[in-house]
Amino acid sequence: MDDDGCGPGPRPAGDTGAPPESPEDAEAPETDAPRPLPYEGVWRFTAPAVDASVPQARHAVRDLLFRQGVPVSDDLVQGLLLIVSELVTNAVRHAALLSPVLAVEVAVGAEWVRVSVEDDHPYRPTALETDHARTGGRGLLLVREIAREAGGVCDVEHTASGGKVVWVAVPLKTAGAV
Repeated sequence: MDDDGCGPGPRPAGDTGAPPESPEDAEAPETDAPRPLPYEGVWRFTAPAVDASVPQARHAVRDLLFRQGVPVSDDLVQGLLLIVSELVTNAVRHAALLSPVLAVEVAVGAEWVRVSVEDDHPYRPTALETDHARTGGRGLLLVREIAREAGGVCDVEHTASGGKVVWVAVPLKTAGAV
């Protein structure tokens, strides 16, 4: 998996990593702007659209949440990992012919976390309703229900390149929160 993330931690708002342009800029840091929490940021990695990428993506997301110290309950982590597994599996099974590479993105804000999977296939999936005769095909329905139970939302959007991104955003709930 190629990691195109922002490294070990997000930069403070407005920090480009470049030195200030003039000495006056270096003297007075802006104190009015709220500083991001240590776990806030956006990380994106790519992977080949093959079966082995499913557990790799799940482990990468789990490790990222842990490494960044995101205050997320164990139940929510398990739900997010199942969502990542389902979304990556769908991209591998249904988009691989037109999209040999997929992208997984994790965005964490002060009060929410969003996971998304992007591919270059133009087909926009829909959640199938329960059909007890079928043994598969309900992954997006499962994703939608996990998001709903966590108080979040999910959607599918087209990308500028003609592909799609399937995303889920859920509120962060710290362990022990009611």
